[in-house]
Amino acid sequence: MTLVKTKYNRRSFLKVSAASSGGMMLGFSWLASCNPTKEQALSMPESWFDINAFIKIGENGLVTIFSPNPEIGQNIKTSMPMVVAEELDVAWKNVVVEQAALDTHKYERQIAGGSQSIRRGWQGLRMAGATARHMLMEAAAKEWKVTVSSLSTKEGVIKHDESNRTMSYGQMAAIASTLKVPEKVELKDPKDFKIIGQPTKNVDGKKIISGAPIFGLDFKREGMKISMIEHSPAFGMKLKSFNEEVIKSMPGISDVLVINTAPKEAVWSNVNAFTEVIAIVGDTTWQVMKAKKGLIVEWEWDSPAENSQDHEFKLEQSLQTGVKQWARKDGNPEQTFKNASQVIEKTFSAPFLAHNTMEPMNFFAEVSKEKAELIGPIQTPKSMGKSISNLLDIPIENITVMLTRMGGGFGRRLYGNFGLEAATISYKTGKPIKLIYTREDDMTQGVYRPAYKVKYRAALDKKNELIGFSIRGTGIHESPVYENRFPAGAVPNYLAEKMSIDSNISTGAWRAPRSNFIAGAEQSFLDEVAEAAGKDPIDFRLELFDRAIKNPIGTDNDYDPHRYAEVLKLVRDKSNWGVKTEGIYRGVSAYFCHNTYVAQVLDMVLINGKHKIMKVWCAIDCGIVINPEGAVNQAEGGIIDGIGHAVYSNLTFDKGSTIQKNFDTYSMIRHHQAPSEIEVFFVDNGIDPTGLGEPTLPPISGALANAIYQASGQRLYKQPFIQQDIKLG
Repeated sequence: MTLVKTKYNRRSFLKVSAASSGGMMLGFSWLASCNPTKEQALSMPESWFDINAFIKIGENGLVTIFSPNPEIGQNIKTSMPMVVAEELDVAWKNVVVEQAALDTHKYERQIAGGSQSIRRGWQGLRMAGATARHMLMEAAAKEWKVTVSSLSTKEGVIKHDESNRTMSYGQMAAIASTLKVPEKVELKDPKDFKIIGQPTKNVDGKKIISGAPIFGLDFKREGMKISMIEHSPAFGMKLKSFNEEVIKSMPGISDVLVINTAPKEAVWSNVNAFTEVIAIVGDTTWQVMKAKKGLIVEWEWDSPAENSQDHEFKLEQSLQTGVKQWARKDGNPEQTFKNASQVIEKTFSAPFLAHNTMEPMNFFAEVSKEKAELIGPIQTPKSMGKSISNLLDIPIENITVMLTRMGGGFGRRLYGNFGLEAATISYKTGKPIKLIYTREDDMTQGVYRPAYKVKYRAALDKKNELIGFSIRGTGIHESPVYENRFPAGAVPNYLAEKMSIDSNISTGAWRAPRSNFIAGAEQSFLDEVAEAAGKDPIDFRLELFDRAIKNPIGTDNDYDPHRYAEVLKLVRDKSNWGVKTEGIYRGVSAYFCHNTYVAQVLDMVLINGKHKIMKVWCAIDCGIVINPEGAVNQAEGGIIDGIGHAVYSNLTFDKGSTIQKNFDTYSMIRHHQAPSEIEVFFVDNGIDPTGLGEPTLPPISGALANAIYQASGQRLYKQPFIQQDIKLG
């Protein structure tokens, strides 16, 4: 067991009286929770006793775990409460969920992003369960007049072994809720885990497939109005006039107004190129959509129009002559390249991408001058609350944000402009508003994955050893370069340079930011360097990891070469890498991001000129795996998503307007084009868990490109691959 302090800072706990039950609430880090099936759940108790800010226990032993974190499909609503239930030592079937509202006093990090929920919540989740268990045992010890050390627990039952007496958690909840919080608690040894590590079904699975109203689009309230917006058709344009009176006269339309959500104070999540929009309010979705189609709007230019050709030119210009930031320099790379026996130089690029969540943006708002109630799908509820407070001058303590399940996020719902719009429309009309975007509204409004371009150079000596490496990368608003990632630390002469260019097109985080492009480019280039050196791709990488282990260059390398090498060895062994089969073409990749190591091998065949992906092997080191079933689902989803966007997705511009506005012109991967089989393996090392929602996506495009080269001899330097006549079967 591990002994941990429960009070590790002043905000770790919040103790308040619970007037209704006489209980207390303790604020731990944060966590999410779960729902039992009807068959599993106990009957609902008559009384609840608040044990801490995340756990309350009924008199019959039923346990509710509050869920502060947003659920966007990453399955934390199952895995996080598994951690709490493990340390609480309660039967999984006796756990239910309540979605917590935004509460900055009780919860420290109510956000979904960066694959951080499990990693950042691990200790707090365990502490929440362990502390509650200790207090329940202490209550029983007082009742029986015995020592806590003489007691044991199992599935929500406390037992005194010597006298063979037992008592349920429910019987002790009232007393436990009045006790002092212990200074220290013991956490389980991972070898004693009974819930963590067991495949567990998604707790919302039945609700999702049965169409239960759990998503933002499902939310309804009596008397609410439907609203839609119209923003300018191009980046760089602003509103001049529109046929306001005509729209107001249409059936079911109650309000037509112009709103402006430009922030008074800077909030990082306020990324929105179209702050001034037309808002239409009506009784039904159909009536509002008809009115929206009837708009006749005159727009005028406020800044220059941008075309895709302009972006390509500016990226190339930035790459060649742009102002550079010397991100990292080891040794003497300039002299090394001059003296090298062989230099390999290649440039890779990728376009803007839309997020395209299954559920378009939406939010409910009921706002007055004094208070605001917001309900909907958002990854950053705290930032949304702060933005609304700044925009409408409503005290932050008078703003509530309730979270619904999200039909996808991928970074788009980090930026809550749609919530600000709903709040502003409600504030100005004095009505409860449900704002709904069309697919076209969403795809043309921005916050895209940036367009990137990067140039790699590698220097080999006479023995074909890698002696020099450089990376120079630029992008719209940001560079894709991570200067301290592999192969930094493994090459004696290393140079990383970063540039970026401005644009009126808004960009933001897209699943596995920056890594989603740079991983595939890096891994494709390393395969090309390995070929030039006459080495097997996996052996070449392992040699570099061995260098980083035995003689690391620099002190800022952000990866562990031992763990990196282990996932590569694991996928090599599981895929039988050295065994060649006629007609099967293989590619490999390995990448580290979001604190997790991933290596992948992809097998494909050629059928009638199309590339059919037969199988992907994926090895992952993300530390302790909470829920293997959910983890495999995450890995598979990231792999398929990465393949689809690398091959098909592309967002282009003509005079500041997106050419692709819906799925008829913006291609996505189809079911039959996904790998026929994906096999996932996890490194069992007992290390605290890290992220998993994003890390399997970045490297797969490299494995795919390397397999395509083996099949056709064609190197791929520009995404999407379909532009180079690559098609999936």
